[in-house]
Amino acid sequence: MAKIVYVSGGRRSGKSDFAQNLALQLSDKPIYLATSRVWDSNHKERIDRHIEQRGDLWITYEEHREISRCCFNKGDVVVIDCVTLWATNFFYDLNSNIDLSYRLMKEQIELMINIDATFIFVSNEIGLGGISSDEIQSKFCDLQGMINKFIAQVSSEAFLIVSGLPIKLK
Repeated sequence: MAKIVYVSGGRRSGKSDFAQNLALQLSDKPIYLATSRVWDSNHKERIDRHIEQRGDLWITYEEHREISRCCFNKGDVVVIDCVTLWATNFFYDLNSNIDLSYRLMKEQIELMINIDATFIFVSNEIGLGGISSDEIQSKFCDLQGMINKFIAQVSSEAFLIVSGLPIKLK
């Protein structure tokens, strides 16, 4: 049975650093599962910086949607960074269909729950600022909130990172 750790927070709050430090405490060779596609040259530069910062201590997988198909073994410690970009891939590919996106994302997580490994999901709290008047943004915020809630419910530990400070929720 998997151990699920949920780490959420605002943009640039320190959630990825927290998740990576936690993984390094649990494993000498953690896995970083990158969910982001390369959307433009600025995003590519940011991804390259992240890879360089992690260095050789990490095994890196890239999977944009079907994260459960990565080859995880008993005892692995995996940082999935990040749920928001992962959700974006479904949302974009499925023409903003939040119900189908949520179902497929949930199925991927449910497949991983049976693996005897530690999965640290990094996500964003994007719905704290009110409801957007833009229909697409509002729908995406709904999807993000739904999947965050599901991951938090199945997690054994949950943290909210605010200004670089972790607050243990669970």
